[in-house]
Amino acid sequence: MPKKLSVNAVSLALDSAQLVHDNLSGAVAIGDTLWVAGDEACGLDRLLRDRSAAHLHFVADRHYPLADYLPLPDSADIEADLEGLAVADGYLWLVGSHGLKRKAPQPARDAAANLKRLATVTHDGNRCLLARIPLLEEGDGVYSLQKTTADGRTAATLKGKKKYNELTALLAEDTQLAPFMAIPGKDNGFDVEGLAAVDGKLLLGLRGPVLRGWSCLLELRLEERKGELRLAPLDDSGQLYRKHFLPLAGLGVRDLHLDGDDLLLLAGPTMVLDGAVRVYRWVGARAALAGVTAGEGAALWWEGVAEHMVLPHGKGTDRAEALCRLPPHWAGPDAWLVLYDAPSAKRKPQPGLVYGDLMTR
Repeated sequence: MPKKLSVNAVSLALDSAQLVHDNLSGAVAIGDTLWVAGDEACGLDRLLRDRSAAHLHFVADRHYPLADYLPLPDSADIEADLEGLAVADGYLWLVGSHGLKRKAPQPARDAAANLKRLATVTHDGNRCLLARIPLLEEGDGVYSLQKTTADGRTAATLKGKKKYNELTALLAEDTQLAPFMAIPGKDNGFDVEGLAAVDGKLLLGLRGPVLRGWSCLLELRLEERKGELRLAPLDDSGQLYRKHFLPLAGLGVRDLHLDGDDLLLLAGPTMVLDGAVRVYRWVGARAALAGVTAGEGAALWWEGVAEHMVLPHGKGTDRAEALCRLPPHWAGPDAWLVLYDAPSAKRKPQPGLVYGDLMTR
């Protein structure tokens, strides 16, 4: 596991018109392709490694609007608040926050107007998105997104409507999580910010709620029926989801990444504040998940989750939101990329260019 953090060691040249460089929230690498998402967009960006550069440098090659591949819950110009990406079984998987948002006060407004803004809670339909899109290798390590492929893979979303899907409808009746479904994500309400694929199932990491210091992962299994993704039983009990509570020092999950038999968790403050951002390793996560007996509703692991590294943060800037392992031919056998939301001026020295960190041994 890497122990060294090289700050600003990776550069990304993005299309400044997409504004993704200011709100990077998800990343995943495959072949010689880096996929990134911004939480204020409704699409994905494909970046290709610049093999001539002296350091790790990626250049935006194409923007993929989600509306070209998926039936969106809302109109194509409504942000999807994408927060997690994963690659598994020939698909790029993606998840939106699924959370509500509250309007923030503005200095130019008077007190009455700002009180009204603080009372205004909205839910953009595209935030309620859990989907997969087929990946197709074009050659030389370059992958593209496809709506359908010759081998029968198809793009699909979890069944739902504009304001909910099958998962959130179930969680509205959940003993621990239901009270938080009507609370905006940045108020410790329900907020998905991590995604990992593990042995045919998905793990969703929750930034919120954090309950008495316990952070939550949701375990799901999806299957396609009539062109849509549907929740499928996890085991013979018929259970459609399972909660896993982990001790992350009161922090919420910001990203997930499966690393062999272990799970890496990027964790940070649940609410909007400047505070500790850490990487945790859940040793033996794969075996622990496989060993849960049928019908268990929640599992608490008191051991096996350990803090691995503290990441930098600024005052209102440099909030780590994306973590992904890099292919060995990019930076060695054990290298990880960390990308930041609200990057500081040092991380974006010119329009469209933004720096991330590299974790290595």
